[in-house]
Amino acid sequence: MTKNSRLRKRVPRGASFCCLIVFVGQSYAPLLEYETKEVGRALSVAPFVSAAWGYEDDMKRTCLDFFAGSGLVSKALSPLFRTIWANDISEEKYRTFAANHPPEVFRLGSVEDVRGEDVPIADLSWGSFPCQDLSLAGKTEGLAGARSGLFRQWVRVMAEMPELPPVAVAENVVGLVSLDGGKHYVDVHKTLTGMGYRVGAVVLDAERWVPQSRKRVFVVAVRSGVDLSGLSADGPDWCHPSAIRHVANLCENWIWWKLPEPSPRRLRLEDVIDFDAPCDSESKTEKLFALLSPRHRPIVETAMRKGERRAFPGYRRTREHHQMLEIREDGIAGCLRTPRGGSSRQLLLLTDHGKLRSRLLMAQETAALMGAPDFRLPGTYNEAYMAMGDGVAVPVASWLARHLLRPLADRVGGLL
Repeated sequence: MTKNSRLRKRVPRGASFCCLIVFVGQSYAPLLEYETKEVGRALSVAPFVSAAWGYEDDMKRTCLDFFAGSGLVSKALSPLFRTIWANDISEEKYRTFAANHPPEVFRLGSVEDVRGEDVPIADLSWGSFPCQDLSLAGKTEGLAGARSGLFRQWVRVMAEMPELPPVAVAENVVGLVSLDGGKHYVDVHKTLTGMGYRVGAVVLDAERWVPQSRKRVFVVAVRSGVDLSGLSADGPDWCHPSAIRHVANLCENWIWWKLPEPSPRRLRLEDVIDFDAPCDSESKTEKLFALLSPRHRPIVETAMRKGERRAFPGYRRTREHHQMLEIREDGIAGCLRTPRGGSSRQLLLLTDHGKLRSRLLMAQETAALMGAPDFRLPGTYNEAYMAMGDGVAVPVASWLARHLLRPLADRVGGLL
């Protein structure tokens, strides 16, 4: 079999695309543009690699998906990595995972009950450990908290395995590097370097790929001794904001991971939103409109007067003991959250042909905002929103996998 024949090429009928193959050592890493597809009545643009490019299963590296949730990470990695084991404690998220991935790889239960000797050896260990104690909206207890402290269970399981995964990724909110002066990140860094990894971190915002503001920290670790030429740099770059640069100065043996900057996003929020979906009653829309701040109200009124088709996402907030509806006007949805409490549900004000309507984001729209418009979402609306609001945006993890994780795994395991 030739090297070219090892890379599977599947071109969906009617799709238009632009693709470039770049060499990483002797392995192939497909760089992709986008595929345009219909999702219901809403036009969506999804990463083309998910539909058209990837390796045959026997050429994929293997992955462990800890805190797997609904399986968005496994979907993002699937063109290049095959998930052979996944774990989460949530039965609702398991149902979503099983609707999109082979259910037999999933182990339902607490990570505290997992033993390393029962976990298969793999090339990559991904751990999106809970963020509640690191979120500025949470208790901010950091790694001492009961939820975010499960990071230690992840590394315990890896340490118990017969063979330490050569590549590991810990993912969390930006509070990991900003809370308490960065001390929680320093703890993560020291733990992983103490296990024999070389470690660095990047911050990637989903807004680069999809119309949703969603910054996340990705701590990337690789076994010591691996050649990092071309994959690391001498200093910070676009994916290393000030908080990352600060914690880098606090850590020893820091690695500045090198990633190409993505092209400007083409997908708009209005491409994701279904303007024909059922909306609230006129009276409810009027009440929401009345909650708009004096700064935001003229923006919506102008869009109506001009007959523009616009989507204004927003959240209810309490400001000085008064409830207000605060919207975004930049064409980007706010960060999806888990639906605990009414303020966590993202609202939409829609203008079209001079009319104003309102409603909640639909479940499949949240999937599109996570870069997975075709993701199956069984269960209730709240379960679907929870599955997406608690996940990792697919094109973000795909970008990291194509440009860093797969090349690292190839260098550890030998060239293809």
